[in-house]
Amino acid sequence: MEKKMMISESPRTSRRIKKRKLANVCVESYKERKSREERVSPLVEKYWFQRYHLFSRYDEGIKMDEEGWYSVTPEEIAIRHAQRSGNGIVIDCFAGVGGNAIQFARMCYSVVAIDIDPQKIEFAINNAKIYGVEDYIDFIVGDFFKLAPSLKGDMVFLAPPWGGPSYKSIEKFTLDSLEPRDGSVLEGEAKVWFHLLAAVYLHDQKKGKKTAFLFTIFQVAQAITTNIIMFLPRNVDLQQVEELSWLSSPPLEVEIEENYVLHNVKGVTAYFSGAACG
Repeated sequence: MEKKMMISESPRTSRRIKKRKLANVCVESYKERKSREERVSPLVEKYWFQRYHLFSRYDEGIKMDEEGWYSVTPEEIAIRHAQRSGNGIVIDCFAGVGGNAIQFARMCYSVVAIDIDPQKIEFAINNAKIYGVEDYIDFIVGDFFKLAPSLKGDMVFLAPPWGGPSYKSIEKFTLDSLEPRDGSVLEGEAKVWFHLLAAVYLHDQKKGKKTAFLFTIFQVAQAITTNIIMFLPRNVDLQQVEELSWLSSPPLEVEIEENYVLHNVKGVTAYFSGAACG
């Protein structure tokens, strides 16, 4: 009669096997980390780890510049914006690498995506192709303020640059001052775009004088339509956002919501007029 011998793993053997498995995991993690270091700068390193929240189809060839990494709207929030935008023509005034425009195009009749940076528009076109919606978006390289008088649409989406990752260190952004309350100063493009109540100075060279027009981003958008969606930093002064509605003539209905990804607040969205009834 043949006897079968049962060989059991000793605790020591079992530990060795587990250690080998853990070692393999560590090697894979190291390879992934090395790959990350080759592709992104330290400034956007943490955003790389969130890449699938920015674009779920990231691995299919999504392209972004450095600013795009920290300024693109997370896909889940962009979908929310699109769901509230109706089914007409949406004008994305600061389109960046196309995060919002792509989601608008999946739900709306058509989208006009504007950005002053040619490279961002190039990346946005590439990204729209990955999602199969490039035929529903008209991409324009240009200045929203200069283009606004000729634009026609049913909804305007405003997501002006926030000034980079440093915005998180500011206690509260105010809309009526270039200088936040903690004394920090926004620099470069962010000074222009984020200052929603800044005056636009036009110089009449023939008359040799300056004329100040208090055209805000919000006011320029209202000339197109009062149906406006505005995506702002999570630490924006909400009282001043509300003021944008009741300072309008006539006053606009407004709805403000906080936007979360993985239980973390990523921004604040204000829906005005028809968008507030979504």
